[in-house]
Amino acid sequence: MKKLTSIIVLCLYFNCLSLSAQEQSKQDSVQKLNEVEVTARKALIKQKPDRIIYNLQADPESKGSSLLNMMKKVPYLTVDAADRVLLKGNSNFKVLLNGKPSVILESNLSDLLKTMPANTIQSIEVITIPPSKYDAEGLAGIINIITLKKTENGYNGNLNMYQQFPAAGPSGGGSLTLKQGKLGVSAFGGAGWNDVPETGNSTVRSTTGASSGLLTQTGKLKSQNNNGYFGTEISYEIDSLNLLSGQFNFYGNHADESGRQQFMVDQSSTGLQQYGLDNSGRASTKVNDLSLNYQLGFSADKRRLLTFSYQHSTNNRNQFNQVLVSNPVNYQLPDYQQRNKVRFSEQTMQIDYVYPTGKFNIESGIKAILRDQSSNFQYLSDRIGNDNFEFQPDQSDLFNYSQKVFSAYNSYALNIKSWSFQAGLRIEQTVVDAQFVSNASEVAQRYLRLIPALSANKNFPSGNSLNFGFTQRIKRPGINRLNPFVNRSNPNFETTGNPNLEAVLVNDIQAGYHIAGKTSITIGLDYSFLSNADLAVATFDPVTQITRTSYQNTGRIDGLSAFINVSRSITRKWNASLNVNLIYFYIAGEADGGFVEKKLLTSSVNLSSGYDFNQGWRLNGNLNIQSRNPTGFQGTTNGMISTALSINKEILKDKLSVAAVASNLFVKYRDAKTFTNAVNFSQTSVVQNYFNSYRLSINYNFGELKGKIRKNQREIRNNDQSN
Repeated sequence: MKKLTSIIVLCLYFNCLSLSAQEQSKQDSVQKLNEVEVTARKALIKQKPDRIIYNLQADPESKGSSLLNMMKKVPYLTVDAADRVLLKGNSNFKVLLNGKPSVILESNLSDLLKTMPANTIQSIEVITIPPSKYDAEGLAGIINIITLKKTENGYNGNLNMYQQFPAAGPSGGGSLTLKQGKLGVSAFGGAGWNDVPETGNSTVRSTTGASSGLLTQTGKLKSQNNNGYFGTEISYEIDSLNLLSGQFNFYGNHADESGRQQFMVDQSSTGLQQYGLDNSGRASTKVNDLSLNYQLGFSADKRRLLTFSYQHSTNNRNQFNQVLVSNPVNYQLPDYQQRNKVRFSEQTMQIDYVYPTGKFNIESGIKAILRDQSSNFQYLSDRIGNDNFEFQPDQSDLFNYSQKVFSAYNSYALNIKSWSFQAGLRIEQTVVDAQFVSNASEVAQRYLRLIPALSANKNFPSGNSLNFGFTQRIKRPGINRLNPFVNRSNPNFETTGNPNLEAVLVNDIQAGYHIAGKTSITIGLDYSFLSNADLAVATFDPVTQITRTSYQNTGRIDGLSAFINVSRSITRKWNASLNVNLIYFYIAGEADGGFVEKKLLTSSVNLSSGYDFNQGWRLNGNLNIQSRNPTGFQGTTNGMISTALSINKEILKDKLSVAAVASNLFVKYRDAKTFTNAVNFSQTSVVQNYFNSYRLSINYNFGELKGKIRKNQREIRNNDQSN
């Protein structure tokens, strides 16, 4: 009866409206209903059995920010005071671009992420339990950067330009997608200029024992760094079962720096030394990679796929450094120059097969990576003092390095109602050969590793999810850690690689829980442990009075981590997020002739909030707190607190917007401090950095798309080597 009454009332109501409309049509004036707009925010975070996905396009702050700054808001990720990205507190991870390896990300990750506009990126995937189809390298896991590519017919693009001061400079980037028939093209690129005015630095080293004394160093340094990058992907659909695709990426970088330093060394055995140094250097890098893929489908089951892939990559780097000595007192070192040419070439062949059957999805594949690397380093000194720099063969060498990795994998994925399971096994054979031309010495390494990966995910009706997993990961040293080239740009503090470094195996157990809804919460727990860790170790030579830093396989590291990420839409216009990382480190091992044991709790907190005003205005605030962090067995860095305030204005809806960002107001500089304590010396180094910055940016979206671009579902992913 109640339902019938409601229907009658509604009919009478709409009939009255109809009669009223007829009367209104007789009048000259016409009244219209006000336009109603319904908006809802897209989910920022999505959890899968093996990864967390952060949707940058759903974060309004991405319109005026760099990709590096947005990394601070992603679960499991932090950005430390030196702008290094850390995954679960670890700098050893692999970075992929659209699911594929790229040498442009291995050259200088922080500088590239500073240049890339965040709004040209679709999402960031943090893969904490990588399936067996991925190479086993990367102790902490994998970060996969997905560029913004609308997969529809027509064209679509994005342009972003910004200016930052007092340090840095102008930069810009953009992306473009084209689709015409069976042909699809997507591209992205950008360039950045980073001009850092003169800043100060200092080092104080206190030594004990027979040659006890004190070294004091003060100096000034300025630098310029210019870089550019470009990437493109082309796809051609021959028919519904055959697909060709190819990618090309390029990155170029040129850096110049100059500085001056004053030294005073007071040693009990040698007396007082004083001298000044004028230091100048430059470095240029050119890297590129080219890959081709052929995907074959099957008419019986189009989910079944066979893919053949090939990739070729090169990385060439030239370094030059000159040191001129002035006003020496009891100091005999002549002026000198250093040159180092590093060449890298890599070829990869891979075959992948995907076979779905019933509730199972089976994947298998084989792969070969062939790497050739070399370093030609030369030392020249002006012993006569007439700017005649002569080659010194005893401090020069040619280092050739070859690494071959052969692997095969098999993995299974199973979905049962609300449960998802992944299990796989990967086997990798590594063959390493290295030669030193000057003394005909060689290094040969052979090792076989069997790597398991297990993960599970439970989805609840509420939208919440639970995941847990176990995996092992390998850390193979790259040429940066193996290269015996000795960097003597500072004659009292040398750095070098170790060609005898061995691979490290880590065990990782983790669990996570995601709560969906208006308040999104992601919680993670992780325990990692490894032995034979390859960390930087500093040693002091009392004869030469030089501190040398290199890498050694020694000791054990345990890390117990807790992560929490919270995001909430407080009102329709006001949102906030919190990203917290807590890590307890236990580090123990031999360093500098003694046993070192360190226990350290580190933390990182990022709090961000934004409010949408009327007429397209948005205000964002950001607070980032970093605790001290370990630097291997012997050292720690100081913490920091940074702030940022930004305002965005959307001029044309979904088309044109501008943004202004002010970071660390009223704090011009920050002192980055590194504390090192060893058996017979302690050292404090301070580097002054520009902290306060202002950034103005403009972003423009254009085009219209309507159809889809097909992409290969399997392709090369070289994530097996660490630098």
